[in-house]
Amino acid sequence: MPGENLTRIEAQERRAVIDTRSYEIALDLTKGAEVFGSRSVVRFSATPGSFTFIDLIAREVREISLNGEQLDPNEVFADSRIALSGLQEENVLVVDADCLYTNTGEGLHRFVDPVDGEVYLYTQFEVPDSRRVFAVFEQPDLKATFQFTVTAPAAWTVVSNSPTPEPIVHDPSTGSEPTATWGFEPTPRISSYITALIAGPYEATFSELTSASGRVIPLGVYGRKSLWQHVDAEDIFEKTRQGFAYFESKFGVPYPFAKYDQLFVPEFNAGAMENAGAVTFTETYVFRSKVTDAVKERRVVTILHELAHMWFGDLVTMKWWNDLWLNESFAEWASTIATAEATEWTEAWTTFNAMEKTWAYRQDQLPSTHPIVAEINDLEDVQVNFDGITYAKGGSVLKQLAAWVGIEAFFAGVSQYFQKHSWGNTELNDLLVELEATSGRDLGTWSKKWLETAGVNTLSPVIAEDAEGVITRFAVTQTAPADYPTIRPHRLGIGFYDLVDGTLARRHHIEVDIDGDRTEIPELNGRRRPDLVLLNDEDLAYAKIRLDERSLATAIAHLSDIADPLARSLVWGAAWDQTRDAESAASDYIDLVLGNIGRETESTTVRTTLAQLQTAVSLYVAPESRAAAREKVADRLWALAQEAAPGGDNQLQFVTAFANSLVTPEHAGIVGRLRSGEETLPGLEIDADLSWQLLVGLATVGATDTQAIDAALAADNTAKGAEFAWMAKAALPTPEAKRAVWDALVEHDDQPNTIVRSAAAGFVHPSGAAVLAEFVPAYFDMLLPVWESRTYQIAQYLIVGLYPKALADTALRDATRSWLSAHQDAAPALRRLVAENLADVERALAAQARDADRDDS
Repeated sequence: MPGENLTRIEAQERRAVIDTRSYEIALDLTKGAEVFGSRSVVRFSATPGSFTFIDLIAREVREISLNGEQLDPNEVFADSRIALSGLQEENVLVVDADCLYTNTGEGLHRFVDPVDGEVYLYTQFEVPDSRRVFAVFEQPDLKATFQFTVTAPAAWTVVSNSPTPEPIVHDPSTGSEPTATWGFEPTPRISSYITALIAGPYEATFSELTSASGRVIPLGVYGRKSLWQHVDAEDIFEKTRQGFAYFESKFGVPYPFAKYDQLFVPEFNAGAMENAGAVTFTETYVFRSKVTDAVKERRVVTILHELAHMWFGDLVTMKWWNDLWLNESFAEWASTIATAEATEWTEAWTTFNAMEKTWAYRQDQLPSTHPIVAEINDLEDVQVNFDGITYAKGGSVLKQLAAWVGIEAFFAGVSQYFQKHSWGNTELNDLLVELEATSGRDLGTWSKKWLETAGVNTLSPVIAEDAEGVITRFAVTQTAPADYPTIRPHRLGIGFYDLVDGTLARRHHIEVDIDGDRTEIPELNGRRRPDLVLLNDEDLAYAKIRLDERSLATAIAHLSDIADPLARSLVWGAAWDQTRDAESAASDYIDLVLGNIGRETESTTVRTTLAQLQTAVSLYVAPESRAAAREKVADRLWALAQEAAPGGDNQLQFVTAFANSLVTPEHAGIVGRLRSGEETLPGLEIDADLSWQLLVGLATVGATDTQAIDAALAADNTAKGAEFAWMAKAALPTPEAKRAVWDALVEHDDQPNTIVRSAAAGFVHPSGAAVLAEFVPAYFDMLLPVWESRTYQIAQYLIVGLYPKALADTALRDATRSWLSAHQDAAPALRRLVAENLADVERALAAQARDADRDDS
């Protein structure tokens, strides 16, 4: 990715000499399948006589004029920059270019629906990709107004940040498709990365709500024609209304934009994007088949996450990307509390613990961990920082901060922050000042320890009791990893749980402040020791927890008897942490999961735990025990599927987990019969997506072939069908199948983002691990060429997605270490991705050694 980077210093220097006023952007979407016309008129002030540059990635630049003077593109345009010298106090820049459509989900993405041949477009600009569509000062603290004029086929729908105007239809040339032009009103002053354009024959439905300001806010939901029957717009509108009411009440600031559209777009890389007033979502949230409650809840959280961004990120924006966490952490926290308090998904904090915190704890133990307030030196640093620290750890820490300062004071400080900095750019201290004012607490030390240092602490109980079982001493010890030795303050719940009539129920709870290496809790002295002591009860703190020996024995025997789902999730998490840390054997974790997961009621807890089960059996079990463990897991998952409530959430999850875990011909036979209808489970419908998941499962053990996969695609010739087909072919455990996929992804660069992602997932499936060893040299050979020739998103999919982690052996570890040693000068972001891959293998090897010790003892 040469010539497309931007450093923080360059951004600061540019901001020091210019201030942007407005953009007028005219886009011509009628020039064919490869390029579109882009004409930008940019007005900005500057220090007279100064020099700067504006960003643009384009196939061809036809015209550049600055203050009426024509500039030669061949002289001033290079490496995604247009050099601008001799600036005046007020400047007008005109740039006329042809830019490229992409199929990577970056810039202006173009998709052709295989169902009906219709063309759909959408933009995705975060972090640095508005420059792929128009000439722009690509940094968040150069806000401006944006006025879009778009020429496109007259039959299309065109959506941007401002309300869609009536188009002017042009008289068509003989035999040509009619075209039209939409002239949008200028936006408020916003950053370029939240501008948007969505165009194509999208279907739509509309509603409205009344804001706290009294304004009527138009609402829209959009989707592709061929998926429209599956778009449940009324549920989306309902969650949007609930979110509006909650956020406007808590933030004390009305919704700031003119309308609120939510658009489900094809081949989207992320879950969603907070474009101001025009939020784009992945089509994963359009349910054409039955999905789990975990996915349904995730859509709700995502809807509210993006809505929270309208205030935190869009109305008030960080100055530079080191405060990206302010956007994402706040949206994570705000969407979770809103989901729990304003919707029917009242156990959202349990979901947060099972999903987000698991992500955060993993990320925080990688060698690439970083403070929540990260050091972002350039755009490549930003790209790799959309991670579990920026989102999930930050959200966890904000939850603790809200508990520490008090939720009312927290919301009051946030409200003051929005009011003081509306339409502006901020840094961390701007928020802390307001929270200190409303809470009366000094947050300087808290910020240094929580936001400016890396790593996760481990909390353990120290309990002494007398002969009668009465506690004589209770303390909490805190440790930190050697590389990140910070000991932090924690707001912490401690719960006492006893087994009564077959249920582990809480009989006592206290909330305390923990600080230092050891904190005595004298108020627990004199109480009878319970069956289970649970640190971090109610999950206020961000820390790994350990169970004392008695509590661990109780948890293993009675995990599914814990009545409270959040407490259950905490125990699940503690068991997984100890397994990942090689403090307990993976085989014991597998037994714990197989013995208790059948009674788990929380869908996301089931989903997360089943994924961890796959990691344990594929990577953490000792190699000599792995085959037997994999067979045991598959056998038990099928039994759980048969035992689950007909048509229920667990039944679906266990069936799909079983299909992903096949080992024997008998397993494949069951899946084949399920898919064909020869065998049935009461209440289980083999719909389109489940049929594909079963077929992918068959592919992993070579129980199907390319002809059968092609036949399935012919029957479901959709974008989703194509993703599954590529995954299935890539999962076939033969050298020929793997080589064909490798060549398609690495030797060629024409596949779209979602195909690359899906094919990579099939390629590295653990069932084909034996075939992956021959690709290890090719993997390391492709790293630099891929990094230098592909967009970031595709490079990341290939570098992470094709890493043969399923091998998890010393040869792969040594090869990875050798590459890192030999490429000290490689781009830091690339080295980070490879180092994270290595860390997973090193952790797996440690876990395998621990599991082998268990077998030997």
